[in-house]
Amino acid sequence: MLAFIIRRLFQGIIVMLAVGLVAFSLFNFVGDPINSLVGIDTPLDEREKLREQLGLNDPFPIQFGRFVLNGVQGNFGLSYRMSEPVMRVIGSRLPATVELSLVAAIIALVLGVGMGVFTGLYPRAALSRIFLTVSLIGVSLPTFLTGILLILVFAVWLGVLPSFGRGDVVSFGAWTSGFFTSTGLRALILPAVTLGLFQLTLIMRLVRSEMLEVMRTDYIKFARARGLTDRAINFGHALKNTLVPVITITGLQLGAIIAFSIITETVFSWPGMGQLFIQSVQSVDIPVMATYLVLIALFFVVINLCVDLLYYAVDPRLRFDGSKGGH
Repeated sequence: MLAFIIRRLFQGIIVMLAVGLVAFSLFNFVGDPINSLVGIDTPLDEREKLREQLGLNDPFPIQFGRFVLNGVQGNFGLSYRMSEPVMRVIGSRLPATVELSLVAAIIALVLGVGMGVFTGLYPRAALSRIFLTVSLIGVSLPTFLTGILLILVFAVWLGVLPSFGRGDVVSFGAWTSGFFTSTGLRALILPAVTLGLFQLTLIMRLVRSEMLEVMRTDYIKFARARGLTDRAINFGHALKNTLVPVITITGLQLGAIIAFSIITETVFSWPGMGQLFIQSVQSVDIPVMATYLVLIALFFVVINLCVDLLYYAVDPRLRFDGSKGGH
C-alpha cells in the first residue's frame, strides 16, 4: 500500500509539472501583460524597465524554472493586475469556490445515487420515467443556459432567490463561509444546483445501469432464494457491487466541478477562483492563470489518490491481490 501511494504521488508530481509547463507556455502567447499594467502614453524605456523587473525578458526555460522553484516554496509571484502575492489573491477566492463545489458535489452524489438506485430497482415506475426525463434535460442543456433559466424562474419570476453574489459571510480567520447566514445559504442554492445538475444526471444514469445489470446476476438470485429481505439484497449486495465504477465517476466529476465552475461563477457573479481566472485572462495576468491551473491539477491528483484508496475499502478483491503484491 505504501509503495502504491508513493508511486501515485510521483505520478502526480509529473502531472502537475506537465500542466504547469503547458499553462506557462500557452499563456506567454496570450498577450503582453505590460499593456495591462501601464497606460498607452508610458514611454518605451519605462516599459522596458518594467519588463526587466518582472523577468519577462528572460528566456522561457529560466522563467519556467523560476516559476517551479518559487511554487515549491509556496511563492507564485505577484499578480500583474493587483500587485499582490498570487497565493493571497487566490486564497481570498478559494473559500467561495470550495464551498460552492462542495454543495454541488453533495447534491450530485446524494440525489444521483438515490435516483439511480430507485430507477434501477423500479424501472417501469412512473417516477422513474420522470427522473429519466429530468436527467435527459440535465445532460442536454449547457451549464450557462441552465443557470440563466434558473435565474429567470426563481429570481425574476418568483423572486425567492438572489441571482448573483455570495450574500453575507462569516469569517474564520482567513476562511470565509456563507453557511452560517441566511443570505449566504439562499445565494448558494441556484449556483450549486446549476453546477451539480450535469454531474447528478451522469451519476444517476451510471448507478441505474449498474443496478439493472447487478440485479440480473446469479448471486442476487441466490440471495433471494436464501430468503434475504429486499433491503439486504438491494443495499447490502446490489448497491455495494456498483460502487467501484460509481466511485470512479464521482471522483472525476468532483474534480470537474472544481475545474469547470468557471461558467457557473461567471453566470452568477460568484466571487470564486473561476471568476478570478476569467478576469486574469482579460488582463493577461500570467502568474494567476498558471497558478490556478496548477492548483486545479493538484485537486485532481488528490481526488484521484483518494479514489484509488477507496477501491481497497470497497472491493475486497483488490485487498486480496494487494496482499500478494499485485495491483
